[in-house]
Amino acid sequence: MFALSDYTYDLPPEQIAQVPVPNRSGSKLFHIDRETRQIAHHTFSDLVSLLKSDDLLVVNNTKVIPARILGKKETGGKVEILIIDYTVGLKNLDQMGFFQCDCLVKASKHPKAGARILLGKSIQAQVMAVNGYISQIRFSGGDQFLKFLETEGQMPLPPYIRRDDAGTDLTDAHSYQTVYAEHKGAVAAPTAGLHFTQELMDQLEKKGVELAFLTLHVGYGTFVPVRVKDIREHQIHTEYFSLSARTADKINAAKKASRRIVAVGTTSVRTLEYVSDENGYVVPGAGQCDLFIYPGYQFKCVDAMITNFHLPESTLLMLVSAFYDRKKILEAYTLAVEKGYRFFSYGDAMFIE
Repeated sequence: MFALSDYTYDLPPEQIAQVPVPNRSGSKLFHIDRETRQIAHHTFSDLVSLLKSDDLLVVNNTKVIPARILGKKETGGKVEILIIDYTVGLKNLDQMGFFQCDCLVKASKHPKAGARILLGKSIQAQVMAVNGYISQIRFSGGDQFLKFLETEGQMPLPPYIRRDDAGTDLTDAHSYQTVYAEHKGAVAAPTAGLHFTQELMDQLEKKGVELAFLTLHVGYGTFVPVRVKDIREHQIHTEYFSLSARTADKINAAKKASRRIVAVGTTSVRTLEYVSDENGYVVPGAGQCDLFIYPGYQFKCVDAMITNFHLPESTLLMLVSAFYDRKKILEAYTLAVEKGYRFFSYGDAMFIE
């Protein structure tokens, strides 16, 4: 269970969702009961009947920034920049007056330190340093750069979404964002949350399901492949998280009352497990989450999870395998393929309880 090859499965390319379903909560929901090992197939809106009236639903309210910027070298060559550390850029802007952070740069020839990139009539970027595939870039304009990013930046859709208009289609600005997104900073959506509509959330609240928010800014590292044969040697990426005192109080009260903590998405799972003690109680705070969850991990806080279907050999598939059973999860994925489920960010969901 520690070999990278233990986390692979066959997926026809046509089942990688390229667009979302017209109605968010109209996606399919693959249901696994860990106690009975029963499997059932639902629509995501059926979550109203599947959740218990006293469940605490914990969601990630991070907001995806339009992190993809197109520009040109001074020589005229095309350049694509992907901001991967927005919070650091904001900190630099506040303390030093300029937005500077780590970025990925795509060009026919990678710009060297000192190179300038033209982004618009009033905004430029300068490569300050290059470390491997990551470039440290400083953007001109101060606060004006943030306005430029909002108007000219594109949604950073994952590389497996291969539509010609991926990220530039205005509908992506809406569909690749949860309805409860609030705090800017993510370069990828917490995709399990994409299935929720405001109507569905109102129905859950009416049933008695309590809602709690945390923030984890999903980083580019979520797409970085595992390159070691033994997964225990993989260095997991870090991501900024914030857990408020109000949310911590809700979680601890639910734990004390033996109510279920239902995490929406692997990002919520990682955050909750990172901040919890051995009894599942949490402490409010903010920082960098670097928890790598794979089979053998003992869950302390999370009792059930809602998640999408994940890439083969990914850390997210390893996390889900730790929550249930690796072989059973892979069997479930194989069945999902046979049943025509749609995979990855714009795909269908799974509820494991």
